[in-house]
Amino acid sequence: MITKQQILDAIETQLESDGYFVVDVDVKSSKRIVVLIDSDQGVPIEYCVSISRLVREAIGESLDDYDLEVSSPGIGQPLKVFKQFLKCIDRDVEVILNDGMKYRGVLSSATEEEIVIQEEKKVKIPGRKKREIEIVEHNFSFDNIKSVKETIKF
Repeated sequence: MITKQQILDAIETQLESDGYFVVDVDVKSSKRIVVLIDSDQGVPIEYCVSISRLVREAIGESLDDYDLEVSSPGIGQPLKVFKQFLKCIDRDVEVILNDGMKYRGVLSSATEEEIVIQEEKKVKIPGRKKREIEIVEHNFSFDNIKSVKETIKF
């Protein structure tokens, strides 16, 4: 049985030297391995192919029984590692809290403990006919977050 650690051992040094990082490695019982990698500049398909070859060379024949997929996480996928949060600063995100509450806004900062988003809200200003946009800042501890996804604003 191939393990997550075997995959990580095969690719981490190369990824790090090339400026990439591992988002997730999932070795499924259905004999499918999914490796997600990312960088600040995105991941070209050619690089995914080269990492796939690296895994095949390192693991050898025991990988023949497995379906291997190496890719970058899609835009609708939850952010999983801290480097992804840093990459998404100044981008639109959706935050879902453990209690089910949803917030949408621009990720303005991230630390190892929390993230801060700025949400645009239309508020009624006394004495004015139209609602005006106000920026509300929300701080969320990672302990209270169920998921964070980058979103596209149309």
